[in-house]
Order: sequence, then structure tokens, then C-alpha cells
Amino acid sequence: KAKRVEIKNLNRSDWIKLFIYGLLFIAFTQGAMFTGLLFLPAVTVSLWLNFTPLVVAVLAIFLIKEYPTIRQWGGVLLFIAGIVIYFFPIVLSENQEIGLIAMTIGVLANSGSSVLGRSINREAKINPVLVTIVSMGVGAIVLLISGTLIQGLPSISLQNVLYLLWLAVINTALAFTIWNYTLRTLSAMESSIINGTMLIQIAVLAWIFLGEAISLQEGIGMLIAAIGALLVQMKIKSNPLAK
Repeated sequence: KAKRVEIKNLNRSDWIKLFIYGLLFIAFTQGAMFTGLLFLPAVTVSLWLNFTPLVVAVLAIFLIKEYPTIRQWGGVLLFIAGIVIYFFPIVLSENQEIGLIAMTIGVLANSGSSVLGRSINREAKINPVLVTIVSMGVGAIVLLISGTLIQGLPSISLQNVLYLLWLAVINTALAFTIWNYTLRTLSAMESSIINGTMLIQIAVLAWIFLGEAISLQEGIGMLIAAIGALLVQMKIKSNPLAK
């Protein structure tokens, strides 16, 4: 009942923001990533996505007036340097222009959604669960229609249905709801940097559960990236006794 009342209280501006948020965060970002994976190696896609925090930091200055500190700028650059070291050498094959264009669009859409999501959630006017439901609904419908028009409806096995349910409930609905909650208190750049640490988390989990070794170069890259992420998140309190 409370959710229905909250929906009724949404004005035209709120609906427009949620609609655009869904398009950027779900339809364009995820669609561009899937397109990129058709033409590019997964490593290249992951590398491209990790440039998102830098774009977010720039967009946030002009769109929502969030100004990173010098320390945070240093942290972002250090984070990106660590990611580049992790993936080095970066080898791009020929005929990958479509994939690179798609991923560039994806990075811009992902960055825009981070800034818009921060703008929506920091006002604390709309419950994050409602933000997730509306934005996911819009983005999912657009992706479903686009996919059906381009590729048609595929045959889905019971195993694939279970995979899709897991991805929909845990990896998408729960994860995006938590993401919207964090945007109430964290700046767009801070949230984006935390999101970028997935690369480190995946590498560590793959090492623990799959036995996939982490090379010295990859370890150094992850360490540098982690230090950069920590610099962005650190809150340095001023000394009240200092004059």
C-alpha cells in the first residue's frame, strides 16, 4: 500500500528521470556490453568498463556539482593505472571497430546512469526499491523488445530458466537495489569506483574456488587499483583543535 501511495505521488519530472535512468542503466549499458562481447574479448570489455569512474567524475562536476578532491582524483588515476597494468599488454585485433564503438557507448551510458542515479537517490524522495523496480522495468522491456526484433525468441531450457532467475533476482534486482541505496550517501564517483573493484573480487574468488592463479603482474595491478579505490573512499576528518 505504501508503495502504491509513493507511486501516485511521483510527478512528471520523477517519471522522466526514472525512465531515462532505466534506459541508460539497463537498456543502453547492458545492451552495449552484450554487443561488445560479440566482437571483443571479455578482457577488452572489462578493461573498457573500468574507465567509467573517470568519466563519472567529470560528468558529476558539470551535471550535479559534485567536486572530487585532489586526493580522490589521484585515487581514480591510480585505480585506472592499476587496471591497465593488470591487463597489459593490451592487444586489439582488426575488425573490432563495432565492438569498441559499442563499448564506448556503454561506458558513456553507464557513467550517465551513475550520475543520474546519484541525483535521484541523494534527494531520498523515492524509495530505492521503487527506483529499482521502475528503472529495471523500463530497461528490461526495451531490451526484450529490441532482442526479439533482432534475434527472435530463443528456445529456453529448464537449466537456462534457472540461470535467468538467478541473474534476474540476485545479480540484477538485489544488486541494483543495493546500488541505489548506496547512491543516497556515496557520491557518483565513489560508488563507481566501488563497482569497479569487481575485477579484483572476481580474480580473488576465481583463485580461491577455481584455482586460477594470479600472476605477479596481475597482483601488482590489483594492489595499485585497490589503493586507488581506498584513496577515493577515505574520509579524512579535520582536527577540531587545529587553528
